[in-house]
Amino acid sequence: MYNGASHDNEIDLDKIEIAAEPPIEEPARQYHFMARCQEWVRAFEQKKGRRPTACTQTFGCQMNAHDSEKLAGILRSAGFGEAGEEAADFLLFNTCTVRENANQRLYGRLGQAGARKKKDPERMIAVCGCMMQEAEEVAKIKASYPFVDLVFGTHNIYRLAELLYQCLNSRRMVVEVWEDTDQVVEDLPSERKYPFKSGVNIMFGCNNFCSYCIVPYVRGRERSRDPEEIIREIQGLVADGVVEVMLLGQNVNSYGKTLAHPISFAQLLEQVEKIPGLERIRFMTSHPKDLSDELIHVMARSKKICPHLHLPLQSGSSKVLERMNRRYTKERYLELAFKIKEAIPQISLTTDIIVGFPGETEEDFLETIDVIEQVGFDSAFTFIYSKRTGTPAASMEDQVPPDVVKDRFDRLLKVVQASGSKNSGRQLGQTEKVLVEEINDHDPTLMTGRLSNNTIVHFPGDPSLIGKIVHVHLDAFKGFYYMGSLM
Repeated sequence: MYNGASHDNEIDLDKIEIAAEPPIEEPARQYHFMARCQEWVRAFEQKKGRRPTACTQTFGCQMNAHDSEKLAGILRSAGFGEAGEEAADFLLFNTCTVRENANQRLYGRLGQAGARKKKDPERMIAVCGCMMQEAEEVAKIKASYPFVDLVFGTHNIYRLAELLYQCLNSRRMVVEVWEDTDQVVEDLPSERKYPFKSGVNIMFGCNNFCSYCIVPYVRGRERSRDPEEIIREIQGLVADGVVEVMLLGQNVNSYGKTLAHPISFAQLLEQVEKIPGLERIRFMTSHPKDLSDELIHVMARSKKICPHLHLPLQSGSSKVLERMNRRYTKERYLELAFKIKEAIPQISLTTDIIVGFPGETEEDFLETIDVIEQVGFDSAFTFIYSKRTGTPAASMEDQVPPDVVKDRFDRLLKVVQASGSKNSGRQLGQTEKVLVEEINDHDPTLMTGRLSNNTIVHFPGDPSLIGKIVHVHLDAFKGFYYMGSLM
């Protein structure tokens, strides 16, 4: 049994005439194939005395995680139960390709899955997501991992039911990877990890072409969803018990530019804020070059938008930023950060930083340290530059030696940790609202939740509090989380 929450648009698959030709329009076509897959599931159950099981394993970002919720929802609607990676009859890897180690992890797991399939040839294995948008990776799967049953990319995630049906009726590997799409198909089942909070896609793709980044090549060009569709989806989620939404896009600040009637991201937020029953609004990711004064003002006035902003810096050197094609300078980033902090004093600012970008000198690295110390980030995701074939940075001269990169990375971590410890504990001693998320991993007498600024809080409580917003006194700060008492 799946434990997550679902929102299935109340479509009864048993009422679909599977002998008829599949509809052409989406998502009706996919519901038709879910019903066809359901027939296969029933035959499996009759033969083996149990339901077939599925497992979705996710690599990568929050958009990937949200895609996986849809994939899991489609499989559950088709009748699959849930199992772990080693036991599942249908194992689906949703891949990331932002860094090379994600690719290597996938191939390691695929090798293990192939060994299990050798012992039980009826098992099925699928690979989808960003990594499969790279032609050389698909070729590698075909050549070296012929036991894989299904390969598809990012643009046709919604077609899982149809592709799975093809798989169930084929003895060959099914491969369907689109180079791009202008379609947005969202009204499909979803299997949420938490019943009380959910991601919501507001746009897809990216037009920024940062010189180190593969995302625009694998996710395609920017396309925004109609605001009416987004509002309708969130209203449905709230009716289903959701109190917090995370609006998702590769660069939410450029939302709305591709619409027939363009609106800004700030205007969309104002519409979302009006939805009754919704308590918290989060979003990511924001690109500094597009963050407007309008957005800052809307955040400052809002009673629902969480005071947390993830604003990737990547480098504090204007020279390196230019080579990265980030389209802002160190001075512009600092100006923006100070403006945000002045308008929203309680804001939690977090960031991404890359160390060892081609051509980065010690002076460039020290510029990054300077920005961290000036801004005072609550936390930062730090990365060693990973060369991605197909990006401009991969062929740049002056690649930084690995020993120099490691030294800088270690130094950076110390500065980031000191900044986080100093800045993220500022609510110590106060009573704050906490959305209770789960039982603590290490101590079942404790509950774990988050402040609106995304800081984690652990406090004594019981599972009846999960999904509720409660008042907690913040008794002690432990570096990156609070210990508290329920009030």
